[in-house]
Amino acid sequence: MRALDEAETTAVFEKLFKFTGNNLKNIIEKPSHEGPDKEPGRYCFRLQKNRVFYVSESLVKRATNISREKLISLGICIGKFTKGGSFHLTIQSLNLLADNGKHKVWLKPTSEMSFLYGNHVLKGGLGRITENTVAGDGVVVFSMTDVPLGFGISAKSTQDCRKLDPNGIVVLHQSDIGEYLRMEDDL
Repeated sequence: MRALDEAETTAVFEKLFKFTGNNLKNIIEKPSHEGPDKEPGRYCFRLQKNRVFYVSESLVKRATNISREKLISLGICIGKFTKGGSFHLTIQSLNLLADNGKHKVWLKPTSEMSFLYGNHVLKGGLGRITENTVAGDGVVVFSMTDVPLGFGISAKSTQDCRKLDPNGIVVLHQSDIGEYLRMEDDL
């Protein structure tokens, strides 16, 4: 497990910024109350086998006793780097994005299952959307009871959604909590 280099850090922060905006500062500066220290520590990003982990510094210090080959996971796996070098967020990052997301979408109960099966969000299933969402922004998808279901990329702006027909795509699916069942071997 090692710290991210400059190019990797830039890729991770750009992807997180797409979803959180200025709230990225809250993720980076979040105090950690883990470990024996009385003073709160910080969270940091670490790379292990092409996966990026969000972990407290005190846990990283204690994990140095474990060899790299035997260390499987540490903290929250927020994403992974592909063989081509691009960074993709995984479903485990949903709690971070839900707490700090800038743009949000709420689904009607009738369209929740469709989204959880990996389909895009259609205008007919859209319950609410935050104002000032622009096409291409990262959005966090919630149920009407504020349960985070996943995240994606907005295909239309808030203004365009009002004029869209019911079968038009509003949010392009990226990840959802149904992946815990569909891809349990890969996670």
